[in-house]
Amino acid sequence: MQKTYDLVIGKLRRNLPIIPINKTTAIASFVLLGDSELAHYAAQKLAGRLQEPFDYLVTLESKGIPLAEELSQISQHPQFIVLRKSVKPYMTAPLKISVASITTTKQQLLVLDGNDAARLRGKRVVLVDDVISTGGSLAAAEKLLVQAGVKIVNKCAILAEGEAASRDDIIYLAKLPLFQINSDL
Repeated sequence: MQKTYDLVIGKLRRNLPIIPINKTTAIASFVLLGDSELAHYAAQKLAGRLQEPFDYLVTLESKGIPLAEELSQISQHPQFIVLRKSVKPYMTAPLKISVASITTTKQQLLVLDGNDAARLRGKRVVLVDDVISTGGSLAAAEKLLVQAGVKIVNKCAILAEGEAASRDDIIYLAKLPLFQINSDL
């Protein structure tokens, strides 16, 4: 099995390590945190593809945050909302949902502070993530936002991994393959 994957997004190129996530599958490990050049470039490209008007951007903690920050600036939306991975002491009446992800070994929480839920109620939002793979995190975020009375007008990510690339309900910039692990190794 190859050890790295050469990711090309427009004019940018990143060499990603290929990491096993179970006995049969490996992923090209894409980490947006700390890559401000890529976050800015991707946000510029995605902003141009968001045709429907929206009131807020909503992202998932933590790797979607740099992209949401850049999209917020570019689209002139001065605030965005982060769905957290745990209940924080400062939260008021938080809304919670469980989620399983391809890159985690156990169930996690997505949490929307009740104050943010009240601010989002009746608003049009764009759901932002770095990578969409199985869609589990995205589906959980959608359920949470619908529970809060939000209208999701777009879902976007930098990358669509594996089967997610065939979805027609997301906007993304590049495909990211999954890798099969040779059991003979």
